[in-house]
Amino acid sequence: MQLSLLDIYNQMGNFAKVIVYVLAIMSIWSLSVAIEKWWDLRKAQAETRKFAPEFSQFLEEDNLAEAVTLADKYKRSHVARVLGGALTEIRPLIQDGSVTVADINSAERAVEREMLMTITDLKRGLGILATVGATAPFVGLLGTTMGIVNSFAAMAASGSGGLASISSGVSEALITTAFGLIVAIPAVWLFNYFQIKIDNLTAEMTYTSKEMIDYMIKNVTGTGEFGRSRFTREFNTTATAGSAPISQ
Repeated sequence: MQLSLLDIYNQMGNFAKVIVYVLAIMSIWSLSVAIEKWWDLRKAQAETRKFAPEFSQFLEEDNLAEAVTLADKYKRSHVARVLGGALTEIRPLIQDGSVTVADINSAERAVEREMLMTITDLKRGLGILATVGATAPFVGLLGTTMGIVNSFAAMAASGSGGLASISSGVSEALITTAFGLIVAIPAVWLFNYFQIKIDNLTAEMTYTSKEMIDYMIKNVTGTGEFGRSRFTREFNTTATAGSAPISQ
């Protein structure tokens, strides 16, 4: 006799059905977190592609006020959040020409603080994906274990033996393990995917923060040298509407 999934579900005991409900909630939770995280990272990358070349251009032109305004404009950009917060702190020092080596060290610490807060925000929700990926198979296994126990208990109570007498119960038990794996595998894959994406965003923040420190060093040494980071050179975008293209 062949049993469909619906037939197996209808024959499940209350404990097995609770396990299925728990796994369904875990699956919906992890997928909703993943969709929200994907959208946030997508918006952050899109705004950063616009922000980074314009920000570099303003620094080359010593237009600090516009650089700060630009950072406030791109609120979803991870790079804008880091540089905007740090640049606001040191803006008065740069404008009055009193930047010292100690001020540069202070700016580096400000960048590090902003990066820590931004990375924490970017990683928010990854713990849910990791928890679902790690625990969903065990939740399914719990249902399987209890299902098999119930099957053998029913066989002992009826006094009949053989595989045919417990096959239905074993099928009910194993389906919870399969469901647990179906929930866990996408969660683990999504966790690793977002972890790599966040590592890449962290590298972008590091590159552009070094560019800002280069700008400050230029103001201290008075050499007039300013090297754009590799990160911003790789962006093939233009400045704000109506301005000339940024040279790459």
